Amino acid sequence: MGGEWGRRVGRILRSATILAGLTVMAAPLAAAAPGDACASLASLLGAAPPGPVFLPSYPTVASGPLHGAAFLYDNAAAAIALVGCGRTEQARRIGEAILFALDHDRFWHDGRLRNGYAAGAVGDGPVKLAGWWDDQQKKWLEDRYQAGSDNGNMAWAMLALLALDQAGAGRQFRDGAERIGRWVAGWRDGRGPGGFTGGTFGHEPEPQHLAWKSTEHNTDLAAAFGRLAALTGAREWHDLARAARRFVEARWDPGCGCFAAGTTTDGATPNPFLALDTQVWPLLALPGAAGRFAAALSTAEQRLRAGDGFAYGEPTQGLWTEGTAQVALLDRLLGRADQARALAAAVEAQRAPSGGYYASSVAGLPTGFMLDTDPTKPRLYFRLPHLGATAWAALAERGFNPFTGTNGLP
Repeated sequence: MGGEWGRRVGRILRSATILAGLTVMAAPLAAAAPGDACASLASLLGAAPPGPVFLPSYPTVASGPLHGAAFLYDNAAAAIALVGCGRTEQARRIGEAILFALDHDRFWHDGRLRNGYAAGAVGDGPVKLAGWWDDQQKKWLEDRYQAGSDNGNMAWAMLALLALDQAGAGRQFRDGAERIGRWVAGWRDGRGPGGFTGGTFGHEPEPQHLAWKSTEHNTDLAAAFGRLAALTGAREWHDLARAARRFVEARWDPGCGCFAAGTTTDGATPNPFLALDTQVWPLLALPGAAGRFAAALSTAEQRLRAGDGFAYGEPTQGLWTEGTAQVALLDRLLGRADQARALAAAVEAQRAPSGGYYASSVAGLPTGFMLDTDPTKPRLYFRLPHLGATAWAALAERGFNPFTGTNGLP
């Protein structure tokens, strides 16, 4: 196994078995006007305690493993979207929580973050991880994925902090991005096409090192390191950005007209799985990629369409809201106004009554992957309001590219 799936766990409810153990309640959000995903994000912050805060990824889940879980990727995407919405002071609250987590981990003090935290205001002591009480085992449990640190999430945290720096929120956010970047630099790998491996999975003091490489992770890192290079002029960031970009370009398959998902654990053998964001994100993130690799969008349109939008992968059994918003943003930035409007309408159709956006149009959307923790069970997206989907709806709505921090392509 390897390639694309490290960060996925943070956005995918684990299985129908786990879903059955969750209690879902009405989200405590003020309903936003149609077409105003920015207001939906703002209402989440308005319902949160004051000060630095991590937002819940699935705010309507009232019990079980996802109750109170604030995944780093979702929060980073929300912070970037709020900057794009012109709500920098609200975005700053998430950015300050990320900086607090850098300095107040219960074990690590080396520039890494966790994949997930407990939602809510951060306190004075070590930042908390989400968890749940297991009645069968009679003990408190934490998710191994949330306790780990994969490099796609680290890149998104860097992008969020750099968006805040770019918006004038303070130099401390750029400094935080550099600290994270130096930790990620240690995962550069010389096997095959180079690039960066997946990061870690599991708890301290000896988490599992993930030997596979992800095209998506390396896309994220190419953008984050490239932004640092542009801001600082430091050669180290230029070199790291180039290493990540070369890996992504090496995963291009001209015969397919698509990007492979990454590599297997040997760091060289391609993982040919077709995932939507692996096709879309390089075009948003890499200089010139929208022209050089335009066939990736055509391939996605041919093989990943699901009704009025897009699925996650080739099990096209329902619409993936987040990914559909990603394509809508790309279409908008490419000047494909009609396509962008149609996809925006498909995203809007997934708005929950509370104002957020459902992760999927169906009860359980297959991704084509199986669970790391139980390979007999599929990974699914469920029809629950999701912070990541809401953030991408806002990014598409405002035409704001999270990889560049602008309303344009690199």
